[in-house]
Amino acid sequence: MTNQQANPDALSPEEVMRYSRHIIMPQVGPQGQRKLRNAKVLVVGAGGLGGPVALYLALAGVGTIGITEFDTVDLSNLQRQILHHTSDIGRPKLQSAKDTIASHNPHVNVVGHPMPITSDNAMDIIPQYDIVVNGADNFATRYLVNDACYLAGKTLVDGAILLFDGQATVYKPGSGCYRCLYPDPPPPGLVPSCAEAGVLGAITGLVGSIQATEVFKQILGIGNSLVNRLLLIDALTMEFRTMKVRRDPSCPLCGDNPTVTELIDYDAFCGAPPLVMPNGELVGVGGHH
Repeated sequence: MTNQQANPDALSPEEVMRYSRHIIMPQVGPQGQRKLRNAKVLVVGAGGLGGPVALYLALAGVGTIGITEFDTVDLSNLQRQILHHTSDIGRPKLQSAKDTIASHNPHVNVVGHPMPITSDNAMDIIPQYDIVVNGADNFATRYLVNDACYLAGKTLVDGAILLFDGQATVYKPGSGCYRCLYPDPPPPGLVPSCAEAGVLGAITGLVGSIQATEVFKQILGIGNSLVNRLLLIDALTMEFRTMKVRRDPSCPLCGDNPTVTELIDYDAFCGAPPLVMPNGELVGVGGHH
């Protein structure tokens, strides 16, 4: 009888070799590597931020990675979206993402959710996972994912990018949320999207790697996380600043007297037009850096 048969939770010899640089770290070790294998993480979007996040989660051996994605690969994506290749243009991003992840680590279970995350499906999808990583590039999705994670009691690792700038933080229920920082969305058109203003390709890898690192710290229970801290990155000056973020007692979601107790119409809340699917169908929120 092999060691793995005697203990089905034990790492196989192939896993021990694959993750050897983790296992020799006292902060990880074999027990931590098994925690990674047993973890379930949802990545919202397989774009600029979701790509490096999903890739590093897979390389690290996170056992189940969910990805919500409805778009197809476009030539303009390839400047920053590392899950996709020139030969993938026109393919569903979800399929391209699965193929790339499998080529790096075939032991990872990638669960595809081939649709935008909306008020109708968020509470079906998010509760299946331990941690959620937000890679959305529009305010409607950001508020939706924030609200759904809080209502489902899930940790949210949030990130955003534009031009040369990036930011990242972690929201845990009871320790503040996106609405504590931004109670109201900006007026439509005030803040440009990456498609309108542009984004340096490498900043997606920088912020995505930070998000992935925060996921690992949450799974392993190590270090000081970005809970109650907002990390601000200016890649032009290469300056990193940290702001304290506190739970707002008057927050409509996580405050003392909440008024948001279920998911709402986030397109209407943000004054955003409904999303058009590749097949021409109109749906709710969506979009990823």
